[in-house]
Amino acid sequence: MIVTTIDSPAGRADFAAAPLVYPTTRTVVQVDDYHGTPVADPYRWLEDDTSAETTAWVTAQNEVTFDYLSSIPFRDRLRARLTQLVDYPRLSAPTKKRQWFVFTKNDGLQNQAVYYLQDGEQGEPQVLLDPNTMSADGTTRVVGVSIDDPGENIAYLVSAAGSDWQEIRVMDPHTRLDREDRVQWVKVSDIAWHGRGFFYSRYPIPDVAAAAYSSMNEDHQVFYHALGSSQHEDVQVFRDAAHPQRFHNVATTEDERFAVLYTSDRGNGKDGNAIAVRDLSAAEASFRQIWTTFDDEMAVIDHVADALLVVTNRHAPNRRVVRINLSSADETQWTTIIAERAEPLDGITSAGGRLFTTYLQDVTTRAYVSDLDGTDVQEIALPGLGTAAGFHGEHDATFVFYTFTSFTAPPAVYRYDIASGESTLFREVTLPFDPTQFETTQVFVSSKDGTRIPAFITARKGLARDGNNPTLMYGYGGFNISLSPAFSALRMAFLEQGGVYVQTN
Repeated sequence: MIVTTIDSPAGRADFAAAPLVYPTTRTVVQVDDYHGTPVADPYRWLEDDTSAETTAWVTAQNEVTFDYLSSIPFRDRLRARLTQLVDYPRLSAPTKKRQWFVFTKNDGLQNQAVYYLQDGEQGEPQVLLDPNTMSADGTTRVVGVSIDDPGENIAYLVSAAGSDWQEIRVMDPHTRLDREDRVQWVKVSDIAWHGRGFFYSRYPIPDVAAAAYSSMNEDHQVFYHALGSSQHEDVQVFRDAAHPQRFHNVATTEDERFAVLYTSDRGNGKDGNAIAVRDLSAAEASFRQIWTTFDDEMAVIDHVADALLVVTNRHAPNRRVVRINLSSADETQWTTIIAERAEPLDGITSAGGRLFTTYLQDVTTRAYVSDLDGTDVQEIALPGLGTAAGFHGEHDATFVFYTFTSFTAPPAVYRYDIASGESTLFREVTLPFDPTQFETTQVFVSSKDGTRIPAFITARKGLARDGNNPTLMYGYGGFNISLSPAFSALRMAFLEQGGVYVQTN
């Protein structure tokens, strides 16, 4: 095997690696019948990922891998450069609730980003949650953070050792000390505040806790937890025992008037969801069904008076926004607020009495502002071809934050002033390389069936595209997901050595 790469700062050298000899893998006689078609599966025994034999097999495979990697003479130099490239601070756009601003920051080489809390826009950021210190091995994660309406409590989701199981904890933002509340056996859940507590989703406690991490979970339920109480006092607000494999999540509107129940049936191959609403101000005892099938996506953006603004792909593959009056939620009574466009509607938020929409035009973001009735206000001027996200805010917001990134620039945070319509750079990072030495070009090619396919080519400026440069092409097309422009520090090491990166969409 001959591998060509950088051996010194000045040039390239070839090295010959010894032939790889892989461990022998035991086979078994295992044939399954799928609708009359026999399918052999001789390695079924490897599905037992906790057996001693599987562990030994993985160990033997790793020995082959790392023996090969250790023989590469320039590996240490490459590792040093990769470490240098990835060692830069990464910041998220702040989210605001009352006086509090919350954002994440990774200093560079931290395993996980740290959550910071800031009192006011000009306040000094203070560490709120540092997942890197929550376990000896650094594998505990903070999955999400949510602040209640008065700004007196912060609930956050914690996952240990890479588990899907999560625990909800509650903190006092003033002292940054945890309260006594602990909610366990949470999975696939939001935190939806209402009054002095929150809605959340969980499964029943497994019979054997040690086996819970790999067993099938059924009977997803929604509960309400009152602050200061123990979990066994939580009130069950929704359960569908007849369909134990469905997922149920609750969100509340900003004013906490409505609780919105989302139900999905992914186990039966359904990509959409049903929605139901409960008017908490009227003390409704149960949820009213608004949409009952699972073939279409439905997501509540906000409510205006007694109507919901909903983004959906119902009769609109690229999505549209409709107004649904709660007094008459029948589909024939829906009013289209923002019609479907030729470009996919990628995201939508509500803030400061405006709607913020982002569309994918040839896989790059275009951002727009409109009134709550759908009337266009303006397009937001973005820094270039890339990906923008964020635009979250409260009803009385005067500004929102968003991030913008591209293949050669990490996410920078921008502040958009709603009244003036102007964006200003809020936070940016300094990189251990010069991004101006590289450029991205978008091209269009025809697929086998004639479809016009966008692609991005990123390389050093002035590099001859003569087919002689090492090229990495990457594409993905599953689950209706498009690969938009995104920054990778590790990719820069490849580009620095004359590589070309192509991303097809």
